[in-house]
Amino acid sequence: MDIIKQPWPWYVAGPLIGLIVPALLILGNKTFGISSTLRQICAACIPANISFFKYDWKKDTWNLFFIAGIVIGGFIAAHLLSDPGPVGINPKTIVALQQQGIKDFSGLLPQDIFSFKALTTLKGFVFIVIGGFLVGFGTRYAGGCTSGHAIMGVSSLQWPSLVATCCFMIGGFVMTWLILPYLLQL
Repeated sequence: MDIIKQPWPWYVAGPLIGLIVPALLILGNKTFGISSTLRQICAACIPANISFFKYDWKKDTWNLFFIAGIVIGGFIAAHLLSDPGPVGINPKTIVALQQQGIKDFSGLLPQDIFSFKALTTLKGFVFIVIGGFLVGFGTRYAGGCTSGHAIMGVSSLQWPSLVATCCFMIGGFVMTWLILPYLLQL
């Protein structure tokens, strides 16, 4: 049980995630991606006369089971397999974040920014609402999320996925080093 409760090293977790791609292709000629499931859920649950949701969503019902497994697995991990100790963060990272005004490191996300209380502040609104909108818009605009492009698309040698993954990385670097320090000042 201790092996499951501890974080797995990158050289174990990475190949396991990478093996999902050939397994899905070999077992059922299926592609991996999470963001398209939201469209599928909307098409199944909200019957409307919207052309974007008019398609045969039943052919990809395996994806709904995959998402259900992620939710159930997350619940099990959080409630049965979680480590009660503090999240392991590099001390240099803690110092850098404290200099930016983040003080709470008790959970997976700093409560200074990501909480219902913080949502009523300008900083919380920018991070949670505007950030969420930008992630959703970017996912739709790029034709998929990081998991679909970086894991499935790049491994199957799709040029658009390589371009999207490079843009995700560049955007992450720009956000972290150039924009985030200003947003934390709000």
